[in-house]
Order: sequence, then structure tokens, then C-alpha cells
Amino acid sequence: MQFKQGTKVYTSDGKDVGSVDRVVLHPKTKEVTHIVIRKGFLFSEDKIIPLALIDSTADDRVTLRGMASDLDTLLPFEETHYIPLDKGEISNADYPVGWVTPAYRYPPMNYGMDYANYESVYYYPYRSETEKNIPEDSIALKEGAQVISADGQHVGNVKRVFTNEQDDRATHFLISEGLIFKEQKLIPVNWVSEIQEDELHLNVGASLLKKLPEFHDTPV
Repeated sequence: MQFKQGTKVYTSDGKDVGSVDRVVLHPKTKEVTHIVIRKGFLFSEDKIIPLALIDSTADDRVTLRGMASDLDTLLPFEETHYIPLDKGEISNADYPVGWVTPAYRYPPMNYGMDYANYESVYYYPYRSETEKNIPEDSIALKEGAQVISADGQHVGNVKRVFTNEQDDRATHFLISEGLIFKEQKLIPVNWVSEIQEDELHLNVGASLLKKLPEFHDTPV
């Protein structure tokens, strides 16, 4: 299978659900587990798609097994949780000038004159934590991530990820034209030493990459 940045993703009944944004893989085993779909006509947020739901891939199309009605339970790629600060965090928090914790009193101030029964209600600030719904220790690789050679040169950007359909492991990374190369190059996965969200580090130098033949897209 192949996953190309920006490729349209469709359900089995032909509904456009978005486009490929990231490929989720384990940096050590290189096993691809999910893809991230950028929000489209059906989704208001980026969604994560397990590989088991993918029926086929091509240069210009990814087709899912399910119909549009089957995708309601898909998890968002990221979820933000809001956690109230405790008293210690509040006292140490840095507030912009002029900001205060709002306080409200009830019942209304014009309700009788028994101020002893009034109670202050304080609404404390929150901190936010964003969590990615991907397997532990995996990386959501951005297609478009920079590719860095062993000698520290930016040799291109990730354009496509190829996987083995038998074990779902990445086999090659296609890198786009860069400052050094004016053509696409297909990099074998065993030339990759480190995978980060926005960078792919290689264990070979730019001089070896220059010897690779130019990659040409062929009809699938």
C-alpha cells in the first residue's frame, strides 16, 4: 500500500471523507498502524483510521471498507482535556495584567438585606492537555517532514510512504525534490535511523543518495 500526502479518502459508497494528512507508525519496527485523515465534508475534525479499515490505496485515492454511516465511532486524532488548577497551581500561575479570578455572589445583591447568608462562588482557571489517540510509542509522521542525511543536509521532504501489505511495515519513503536533488528519490526503510513527527533522519550521506535513480510515478 502507499499513502501520499493530500490523497483523497473515500468510503466504500463513494463519499469523500477528507485527505491523508499523516501516517502513524512505530519508529523502531516501522509498522504502520493508522493514518490520519484531515477533516473534510463528513468530518469536522481530523480523524484517525486503523489500517484494518482501509480496503485499497492508489496514487490518487484511498478507499475505506466501511460506508459513511459506519464511521461515526472513529476517534479524533487529538483530544483536548481541561483540568481545573489546584490551589497551589493557581497561586503560582502567571496571569496577564488585569486578569482576575471571577467571583459571583448569590442570591442577587438586591435580594433582601441578610448579607450573612450570601456566599461567594469562585470559578478557577483551567489548564489544557492535548492527547493524541495513537498507539503508545508510535509517531504520527507528517508527510512533508524534512529528511536529513547523516551528514546533516536537508535532502528533501517526505512525500509518500510505501508499506508491505503482508505485515503493514513501511518499506520505502518517497522524498520530494529538495535543495540538493531536483528529482524524487525512493529511500529504503533500512536507511532510516530515526523518525520524528516532522523529521526523518538517515544513516547515509547525501553523496550516496545522489546515486539513487529518479523515481517516476507509474499508473496503479
